[in-house]
Amino acid sequence: MRLIVVSGLSGSGKSVALHMLEDLGYYCVDNIPAALLKPLISHILRGSEDAYPRTAVGLDARNRPQEIEMIPAMLDELRRSGIHCDILYLHAVDEVLLKRYAETRRKHPLTAAGVSLREAIAAERTLLEPITSAADLIIDTSTMGVHALREAVRARVDARRANQLSLMFESFGYKHGIPGDADFVFDVRSLPNPYWEHALRDLTGQDPAVIAYLEGHAEVGALIADLTAFISRRVAESAASNRGYLTIAVGCTGGQHRSVYVVERLAAIFGKDHPQVLSRHDALRTARRRTDA
Repeated sequence: MRLIVVSGLSGSGKSVALHMLEDLGYYCVDNIPAALLKPLISHILRGSEDAYPRTAVGLDARNRPQEIEMIPAMLDELRRSGIHCDILYLHAVDEVLLKRYAETRRKHPLTAAGVSLREAIAAERTLLEPITSAADLIIDTSTMGVHALREAVRARVDARRANQLSLMFESFGYKHGIPGDADFVFDVRSLPNPYWEHALRDLTGQDPAVIAYLEGHAEVGALIADLTAFISRRVAESAASNRGYLTIAVGCTGGQHRSVYVVERLAAIFGKDHPQVLSRHDALRTARRRTDA
């Protein structure tokens, strides 16, 4: 049996993630009291062996603090019994959450008389800390639309097999902010910048001309070799400790040239030996949305 626990901040996309898992064939239960999680799993296991082989459960801040605190230990117990468990935690920066609530006009579950929306979001972060610290995969949805989040759930959560490490390499631009879901962050702004070459300015790190430009500088290859050696050790450590996910972020100034190229190179290198390697370019996706608009 496989169990996915979906949690995170209200407004971060938990419903979208659960709906995607449901579309992928998971039996989904949302907003369950945490105290009922173990009885639910016991009920499922007592039934037909293949009736609910994949189950997803949504847990949110409407649980009592003491119930939330017991979730990590409960899931460890389920893992020891042979159940493949993952905790997926979604979050976003406050300004994005505030904007989403303004657009939907929904009520935050922790708002009350004398408690502002911003204060409710801060209280929810604190309340969910036990789940955050135990999460197998954290996804920052600040720059994600519905379709991007659905694809992330499909590619990272559903596609991952038991005892296999899912590696995500993501590029970003420092001017847009550092991703909030990275395990490791690397800065490649010291590399030669194609932006200052007029013919390359509007291209990306996926275009042949930019690739040729960067590969023509020895320091680019040297940095990639250093990053490969460092990440290889971290991958081995993660596999030895049975971690399911590892997210590596690579940043340059705008997230268009250098970081994109380095991410693609690293994904190609590690993809040779690891079956679950993905790459993501948030700045390029954001730029495309602006162009399409």
